Amino acid sequence: MSRIFSQRFVVPPESIDIQRHVNNVEYVRWMQEAAIAHSTDLAWPMERYFAAHCGWVVRTHSIEYLRPALLGDPLRVLTWVASVGERSSTRKYVFWRESDRQVVVRAESLWVFVDLRTGLPRPILDDVRASFPVVADDTELETLLADA
Repeated sequence: MSRIFSQRFVVPPESIDIQRHVNNVEYVRWMQEAAIAHSTDLAWPMERYFAAHCGWVVRTHSIEYLRPALLGDPLRVLTWVASVGERSSTRKYVFWRESDRQVVVRAESLWVFVDLRTGLPRPILDDVRASFPVVADDTELETLLADA
């Protein structure tokens, strides 16, 4: 099992902007959806966070748009945890177009772990920390894309 989460989808009409490519906002939405799906896959669905009165909020996003994605493009978003601190974690993303094997977007987010009752940062729970493998370099990503 890969430590990098992968999710496939086809670019739908509602994601296309007036310039006939994927609107920038869509990538942020897809990043959040992939992070939630990855967390759920690792036995941390939203309900489990709510029960523990904790969760994640984004402090920053950094997105590098390399190529446009168009209506109907088959994309795969790959995401992984690149580092974990006491109260925050860096998550990386790659959007890869399957039809021509091109990376269209590279991104990362700094997620902060918070107490849902106060909204304030708190230390990451040991159970959460233990559930998310850290992928500190791009070697596994490069192998995954080469084998795809």
